[in-house]
Amino acid sequence: MSELLSNPRGIPQAPFVEKVEAYISGSVEATMAKLDEMTKKYKFMEQNLRQRHASLSSKIPEIRTTLQTVRMLIAQNESGEPLETNFELNDTLFAKAVVEATPTVNIWLGANVMLEYPIAEAEELLATKLAQATTSLQQVDEDLEFLREQITTMEVNVARVYNWDVQQRKKAPKPVAA
Repeated sequence: MSELLSNPRGIPQAPFVEKVEAYISGSVEATMAKLDEMTKKYKFMEQNLRQRHASLSSKIPEIRTTLQTVRMLIAQNESGEPLETNFELNDTLFAKAVVEATPTVNIWLGANVMLEYPIAEAEELLATKLAQATTSLQQVDEDLEFLREQITTMEVNVARVYNWDVQQRKKAPKPVAA
């Protein structure tokens, strides 16, 4: 068996069982249990990454929209005219507002935390957060692809060990009934 490698974020590569008889240590049942446990670990990691993917996929549009809004406020401040807009109070309820030029914006950070930032600093913060979230989403996609390959390899290993066991049982002499 070759040395186990991992992806850049430390997810170990699944070993491929080329020679089943060399891989089995002890009983076939123990080997099957070991392979099944490794498969379950990969599936658990996959489930966690899918949740993270969903979370990032919902956050990126929110960050992008907030960044666009801050950039629009910067442009409006530079023009010197107040901004007339409708903003959402509820899913179906909007209110008309006039936004005067302002040097600061309040950004909702989550967990019941809202902070006031100078408008230029808010743009920089949001641009950084958007870049980080996009990079994280790309890494999660890469990890999910890597995990799918590892799960497939483990399922092939289980099938190879099972088939080898069936062949060995067929070769074994059968007791003669009297």
